[in-house]
Amino acid sequence: METVTALCGIGAEKVVSNELRKLAGLYRVLESGFGKVRFETDIPGIYRALMGLRCADRLLLEAGLFPAADFDALFEGVKAIPWEAWIPDGMGVQVAKVRSNRSKLQSITTIQAMTHKAAADRLCEKYHRNRLNETGPQAEIRVYVEKDQVSVLLDLSGEPLFKRGYRTEGGAAPIRETTAAALLFLANWRRKYPLYDPFCGSGTIAIEAALYAWDAAPGLGRRFSLSELIPANPEIEAAVRQELLGKVNFERTIRIYGSDTDTQAVSMAKSNVRRAYELAQGKTPGPGIRTEYSAEIRLPWLPDFSTKPMKAARSPEGLAAEPGFIITNPPYGKRLGEPADAEALYGEMGDIGKRFPGWKLALITDHPGFESHFGRKADVCRELTNGALDSYFYGYEIL
Repeated sequence: METVTALCGIGAEKVVSNELRKLAGLYRVLESGFGKVRFETDIPGIYRALMGLRCADRLLLEAGLFPAADFDALFEGVKAIPWEAWIPDGMGVQVAKVRSNRSKLQSITTIQAMTHKAAADRLCEKYHRNRLNETGPQAEIRVYVEKDQVSVLLDLSGEPLFKRGYRTEGGAAPIRETTAAALLFLANWRRKYPLYDPFCGSGTIAIEAALYAWDAAPGLGRRFSLSELIPANPEIEAAVRQELLGKVNFERTIRIYGSDTDTQAVSMAKSNVRRAYELAQGKTPGPGIRTEYSAEIRLPWLPDFSTKPMKAARSPEGLAAEPGFIITNPPYGKRLGEPADAEALYGEMGDIGKRFPGWKLALITDHPGFESHFGRKADVCRELTNGALDSYFYGYEIL
């Protein structure tokens, strides 16, 4: 069994823990909080988590955990890690990130340099080399020091897990795919309910909802840095990928809708959802993959995107008497427009219940005063980061 850390947005830790408990395989959640979830699993479980987790941004192997109050202890602790069990001959190492909090070791650059030297010295000794390869593939190491306790982590993801592959253009102010997925879980949306996003942008929330509704693992169409490390097992990876592909079901009737005032964004959403459909089949998008969105290829279970302002959005025909969910990421007034514009828009959202009677509302924004502009206190409010942006999840049980 290996100890693995899943990094996620602050506020999404419980969601990721629940995802792990529901994934097939051996998982034991050890602890969660502060944007990470530690768990134990085996190699098949790591592959399944890499492909199947919807709300985790990155998976890291816990290579070493030891106390270090000075740099000598840091060096010896890192060098004692059996790097040769994970990093193959010919691969270099890169210390990509260092954090230190409430510890005697404070110099980030020195921690980084000392960690690199210790790992490199061990690998050079084991592989009888004078120096590591600095131009070829690099294993990415992260170091976190908390209260003089050092955690040394080896990246298993490569590209962040929110890079599913379907969004080649994200629009001007995109929401992370993993944050969008977390929104769905925090809102308690289920595929039997209709969903509408009146600020759909490039379609991320609607597409994540479709992937979930199809039971399509979000990582089916991509590769991971684990594949370059010694424990990589192509047979296990292929078997897990095939197992997850076997669960995908495109026959389900889903009712997912999105709209936006930006015609170009809606066009991107239509291309992105087609690309997500290809990825859900295990295909890798490339020059031969069709991504246009036309009447000839549009299938009844693809999300439906249209161009219209928020004030014109309403529950789709035939669904007015049925409960549904509005799940959205309205403009924040930072990268797009001004804060006053966003606040005015929040005020206009106050009567959205007239057009979606009986529906629930869930949204993410970085504005702590959203409720006052919206005109109603939320039933649920919690912190939920979107990348590096501190944001809030607001939930309304009924409009």
